Amino acid sequence: MRTKSFLATALLCAALGVNAQTVRVANQGDALSMDPHSLNESLQLDVLGNVYDALVLRDKDMSPVPGLATSWKQVSPTVWRFELRKNVQFHDGTPFTADDVLFSMARTQAEGSDMKSYTNDFKAVRKIDSHTVEIETNKPFPILPDLMSRVMIMSKKWCEDNQATRPVDRRKGIENAASFRANGTGPYRLRERQPGVRTTFVRNGNYWGKIEGNAQEIVFTPIGNDATRVAALLSGEVDVMEPVPLQDVDRVNASANARVLSGPELRTIFLGMDQKRDELLYSSVKGKNPFKDKRVRQAFYQAIDIEGIKKTVMRGAAAPTAEMVGPGINGFQPDLNKRLPYDPEAAKKLLAEAGYPSGFEVTMNCPNDRYVNDSRICQAVAANLSRIGVKINLAAETKGTYFPKILRRDTSFYLLGWTPSTVDAHDPLNAIMSCVDDKGAGQFNLGAYCNPKVDELARKVQSETDKAKRNAMIHEAFKIHQDDVGHIPLHQQALAWGVSKRVDVVQRPDNNLSYKWIKVKPGA
Repeated sequence: MRTKSFLATALLCAALGVNAQTVRVANQGDALSMDPHSLNESLQLDVLGNVYDALVLRDKDMSPVPGLATSWKQVSPTVWRFELRKNVQFHDGTPFTADDVLFSMARTQAEGSDMKSYTNDFKAVRKIDSHTVEIETNKPFPILPDLMSRVMIMSKKWCEDNQATRPVDRRKGIENAASFRANGTGPYRLRERQPGVRTTFVRNGNYWGKIEGNAQEIVFTPIGNDATRVAALLSGEVDVMEPVPLQDVDRVNASANARVLSGPELRTIFLGMDQKRDELLYSSVKGKNPFKDKRVRQAFYQAIDIEGIKKTVMRGAAAPTAEMVGPGINGFQPDLNKRLPYDPEAAKKLLAEAGYPSGFEVTMNCPNDRYVNDSRICQAVAANLSRIGVKINLAAETKGTYFPKILRRDTSFYLLGWTPSTVDAHDPLNAIMSCVDDKGAGQFNLGAYCNPKVDELARKVQSETDKAKRNAMIHEAFKIHQDDVGHIPLHQQALAWGVSKRVDVVQRPDNNLSYKWIKVKPGA
């Protein structure tokens, strides 16, 4: 009888031990797909970065470190050679080889891919042998290894076997096997996927690298309601969640079970405007496009009370900006970081000069579950613009429908956030500020701002190796874009994660939560 009792106790303790190494993560939104090439959105890529690997990874301090490539070198001005890691297996046991790299790079350029801006300057990707590849670019590309940290490698065989050789197109709502299943080489495997409800990951026992943490299972749950998300953290139902609503930071820090982990984020929140169509899709103005007139764009800019938004909406947890990148990004220009003055009267005058003395009506698209207080920011902007006679019809919606809509460019005026994944100014220059082409440049320039001089400088910035010359080019490009009012930058938001006292996590300024670094404390 004692033996049975001891056995039952041992089994119970073992079960509790496993449960103690289950970490429950909550976010205000969900990863919209398990396909790593379908949507270039930070949350999705961060979640999938635990399942898939890239050739180059980023360490805790954001520095590039070997991933599926053990080393890389520039063998000529336009060619990089990557030595691939041997004896690596995908989660289904298939060996990782150069063929998977060639397949994945080509897949990022296929129809439906949202990752074209990462590989749009590739001229060729060549297999030298089973574990060596070369990437040739059209022009010298000194920061190419930094770019590779977001391009995840998929199994060619798995994709072919599952009819997933092309990524799903989120703009059209198309899905395939890669939308709901995953087969990477990363530290965690996908066990269960219930979109919008729960996604479960389990530790990969055959991972090629070191998993510093001890979390055996990660349960990711989207909780859109702020109060519910905070309550789940304080009650112990979740261990890590973000973002903590700014009004709840003090309450979380004062609780017995949790704390707020905060820090600066590299993300810039900005507004974009359709500058291409001859007539806006959603406006009271017919027969022309007000946003083609710089005076209108500048009027919108100067009508926005950014300090008021910082104080009342962001509760001080934001750094107003005049640039599309913030401090911490290579190429940030301190002397350009001075906003146009908030001046509603000057804004009214500009509108009148442009032919809109009574203002006009336009729809503004905004997510309500992606950035910190995103819909509240849009409400504040709408209130500001109403003071100069502009009526904003605010269309705020979940990011699951918001992103497909604006990525189709089905918008006249929108809010977006951007974190340069390369930690370099070339990223937004190429993806957001360049003229749109069919190779991936300007892929997230959703309002189609276009200045050929900025394009020319962006290409030169990509190739220039002299740091002083490169920085001067970035400065010139940013100044032109700023003078054009190509976009309206708002602020860099601050990170605020709610973390249970039973776990330790690593918070990077790109808002990445890497499961392999999560540690459940002994006895927790």
